[in-house]
Amino acid sequence: MANTSQSAKRAKQADARFAVNKARRSRIRTFLRKVEEAIASGNKDAAVAALRDAQPELMRGVTKGVLHKNTASRKMSRLAARVKTIA
Repeated sequence: MANTSQSAKRAKQADARFAVNKARRSRIRTFLRKVEEAIASGNKDAAVAALRDAQPELMRGVTKGVLHKNTASRKMSRLAARVKTIA
């Protein structure tokens, strides 16, 4: 339990920030899952479109501090490589 009003406020702010970041992470994962499903279906057009939609979402996660820049870049690179291999 918070002992001072300042620590209570910080705890409340941390909870609010956690909720926002959780929603952002969830949204990013949804976009990534759409790309994965398009790759699994073998539909290259759908996979390319899903990847194009996922890219700004990943980078937004970087600017908001939810993901590290290299993590987002690595995910994009690996997904792009997998989309590229679809016949």
